[in-house]
Amino acid sequence: MDRHIRYTIENEQSAMSVGEYLKHKNYSSQSISNLKHISDGIMLNGKRAYVTEKLEAGDHIDINIYEETSSEKIPPVEMKLDIIYEDEDLIVLNKPADMPVHPSMNNYENTLANGLAFYYGNRGENFVFRCMNRLDRNTTGAVLVAKNAISGAMLSQMIRERSIEKEYVAIATGCIEEELFTIDAPIGRVEGSTIERRVDYESGERAVTHVKLLRKNDRLSFISCELETGRTHQIRVHLAHIGHPLIGDGLYNPACGRGRQALHCARLEFTQPVTGEHICAEAPLAKDMERIIEDEQWN
Repeated sequence: MDRHIRYTIENEQSAMSVGEYLKHKNYSSQSISNLKHISDGIMLNGKRAYVTEKLEAGDHIDINIYEETSSEKIPPVEMKLDIIYEDEDLIVLNKPADMPVHPSMNNYENTLANGLAFYYGNRGENFVFRCMNRLDRNTTGAVLVAKNAISGAMLSQMIRERSIEKEYVAIATGCIEEELFTIDAPIGRVEGSTIERRVDYESGERAVTHVKLLRKNDRLSFISCELETGRTHQIRVHLAHIGHPLIGDGLYNPACGRGRQALHCARLEFTQPVTGEHICAEAPLAKDMERIIEDEQWN
């Protein structure tokens, strides 16, 4: 979708060139290059700008981004969306269980991407799906999606730099005694499986999960997890590794029977990449997990 951004140059930025200023604003070299190919992509005081032009206090830089097409192979499907936060550059949604984030084989019209395609298409806006934190189908909670190419590039860089704080809550089996601890154990694929992961000290990638105990009883532990790394199934694998797999997790806790893993992305906290605003997007706990928390007697 289209986005128009205006910057006003302050005294301390007056010695910069247009390109230096945009890099100061966290525009990548690729983003600047893409904007240069748009006739009015970068404008200085109403005229097409060269990135080498020097700035003066009071100058205006206008950035114009156009989305001319929508994502291919994502048919719009009307569905209820639980929107936590939205601005011109991004949207955060509370994803329910049993909903994939993006289409795949056998999941072509039942994904979060389909719902967003309808939501924006219904407003007459083109939409390219740029998801920043994909959750497993049965993991609930906050999902961050960029609404334009510039915010997408900036958020992707923030993900790589681990500057987006993500808090998950989970219900694990058994009584966890430690109130604060860190699991530092590399994770790799299980041989012969495209889905399952395991702790693998020989060839796995480094994975670090910080765990805080919220409540416990003799059967269950309600915990908060913050990820230092972002490996596939990281929380699920790490908790299973220490003998406290998540309830409902048929893949890593097969004795639990059918259900869905009790895992929820409760909070995303970060700096809005274009405006610099502090954002704390909190996703209310999923109803099934909420019922368990309410029904249990905690120590």
